Amino acid sequence: MGSVERSTVLSVAGISKRYGDALVLDDVSLDVAAGEVHALLGENGAGKSTLIKIVSGVVRPDAGSIDVAGRELHPGSPHAAQQAGVSTLFQELATVPGLSVAENVFLGRDTPSRAGVVRWKDLNSAARELFASLGQSIDVTVDVERLSPVQKTMTALARALSHESPLLILDEPTAALTDAETEQLFAAIERLQARGVGVLYVSHRLEEVFRIAQRFTILRNGRKVAEGAVAETTVPAVITAMAGRPIDAVFPAWEPAAEPGPVLLRADGVSGRRIRDVSFEVRAGEVLGIAGLAGSGRSELLRIIGGASRATAGTVTLDGAAFRPGSPGDAHRKRVAIVPQERRTQALTPDTVERNLNATTIDRQAIGGLIASPRRERAHAQGLWDRFHLRGHGLGQEVLTLSGGNQQKVVLAKFLAIAPRVLLLDEPTRGVDVSTKSQIYRLIRDQAEAGCAVLVVSSELPEIMGLCDRVVVLHEGRVSGRFDRGAATEEELLHVCYGRTA
Repeated sequence: MGSVERSTVLSVAGISKRYGDALVLDDVSLDVAAGEVHALLGENGAGKSTLIKIVSGVVRPDAGSIDVAGRELHPGSPHAAQQAGVSTLFQELATVPGLSVAENVFLGRDTPSRAGVVRWKDLNSAARELFASLGQSIDVTVDVERLSPVQKTMTALARALSHESPLLILDEPTAALTDAETEQLFAAIERLQARGVGVLYVSHRLEEVFRIAQRFTILRNGRKVAEGAVAETTVPAVITAMAGRPIDAVFPAWEPAAEPGPVLLRADGVSGRRIRDVSFEVRAGEVLGIAGLAGSGRSELLRIIGGASRATAGTVTLDGAAFRPGSPGDAHRKRVAIVPQERRTQALTPDTVERNLNATTIDRQAIGGLIASPRRERAHAQGLWDRFHLRGHGLGQEVLTLSGGNQQKVVLAKFLAIAPRVLLLDEPTRGVDVSTKSQIYRLIRDQAEAGCAVLVVSSELPEIMGLCDRVVVLHEGRVSGRFDRGAATEEELLHVCYGRTA
């Protein structure tokens, strides 16, 4: 940004918020300049989500003030925030199925009409112009549900543009995007910057922050603990400020077992809707990584093994016996647990933390397996709360109000409660901070050391390389490579993910 003076599009001063006895924000202030990307950083539970909800009008603060483009914002109304020029893309994108892309872009706006009849040609043309300004070419007449994740994100960006918003808040915008799609998003953000839009960017992916942001603010336990220019700091310094302590090694130190355990799970020629003739084996005490691009069949492979999908060909054996579960519940009874990638829609129910923690073992807490025992259920859930170092208001809290990292630990806790012999993990650290990632990696290695066979699907190649004993790479549904730990660089793995020779 050099010495060019930029106007301020967001000024947050002295914001505080308390829920009961918990002080979640304590006198937080920050500014976002026109044309800059300002990263809001912190561990899960640091207060980031509460702050952006306050600026977006979803939550009312207890103290403090907010100015948008020089005008005071009276908080507590999403409509008022939007009218003031605040556009927010939350992690769960708010698109409306059943409406076209163009209708979603202009949702809540006056649409071109004559005598009460919508002029669809003009509406679609206006939507196309907005996408063109983002460098995108999208069919604006199709149902928004037909779009890819990155196209839905672009639709939300186009909606923000339609409001001519000076401030855009992005909450984990790349969580469901591939590397190529992330590049599309960054190009669109740069176009918005050139138009003078200020961006408040929330992400746990620090490599993205150092790529796209100019300034940063770090929250810890509801307080601002650091701020400055991204170019003048380092990743280790940011991690230390976020965690309040140095995290010397994100991945736990471990050595391969001197004697490999017995083969617990074997796949021979497994095929499905997206996979073809996939074979591998995983031993007790081993972590096997499944790498590949989005759409390569990684998730389908786990769903087939975990009973959530059916194979069209091939066999899976568990301890040498045929294993073909009809549902995840069938798999659980054989102590095979699958942890899906979409925790809010696939792994959690909109209920209390206690009920979610007990969901996989409720029969064990009953007296004689028949009569519910609230005392046993509470004791079991409390034990998991303590073991997994969960942070929140208690077992009675609604699970979806926990931070993303604590939600993910609830998911892991409830599946690990069945003491799985085979653990299937699909994107186990998506949307969690670096400190929680480190805890999850330790849990995974602990499971392996206890004799569990673990399969990990991840879009993050450093995660695959730092965590796994071996790696199987899929490309367009087929195995394109196999590597032992340390046998390939990240660049070589990426080549094989694209179907090229390492």
